[in-house]
Amino acid sequence: MEFNFIFILEILGILSFAVSGSILAMEKECDLFGVIVLGCITSIGGGLIRDVILGIHPPMAFQDPIYAIVSIITSLLTFILFYKNQTFVQKYIKKLDYVNLLFDSIGLGIFVVVGINTAIQYGSTNTFLILFTGLITGVGGGILRDMMATQIPMVLHKRIYAVAALIGGTTYYILYLLIPDNIAIIIGTLTTIIIRLLAAYYKWNLPKVKFHQ
Repeated sequence: MEFNFIFILEILGILSFAVSGSILAMEKECDLFGVIVLGCITSIGGGLIRDVILGIHPPMAFQDPIYAIVSIITSLLTFILFYKNQTFVQKYIKKLDYVNLLFDSIGLGIFVVVGINTAIQYGSTNTFLILFTGLITGVGGGILRDMMATQIPMVLHKRIYAVAALIGGTTYYILYLLIPDNIAIIIGTLTTIIIRLLAAYYKWNLPKVKFHQ
């Protein structure tokens, strides 16, 4: 049952990040291939980095094609939906940012706890490694996506992205030691999502130095 629950979470995370990556690709005016590539790298990139760190070879995304298949299909369907409704998209282009934010937040929340759970299941007892693995699983795909889209990764400058992931991941890890795992997963995931959405709504940012006024 636990495996099935984690698997379902992974698929939901892939769906969310694939949509997020595809929307960004279309905003950057990528063609169909570019949309699929960015959708895939966003949804499975963090997991690939996680597996390399944990010594899982080949990475899970290559062991089971379901992850890539779901990502490709989701990216393709997202492209078709937008392509067939370009007038509607242009009319409500600003609202797409909210859609992207929602899907990105859901993917982040899910993959942070999935990354931590994977590290635990593969026998890690190093708290720093466990939390870092969760963080990189959550933000790794987005970093690769942003770099390929030639923009500064969101995690480095906007809306306490990594902080939300760390708080949610730490919450999950602490609760994992105290309560049933599935409940801890849900709470940890929701914690990340809620903090991320609140940060975007209230425009919370960490302090930064501004060289240009």
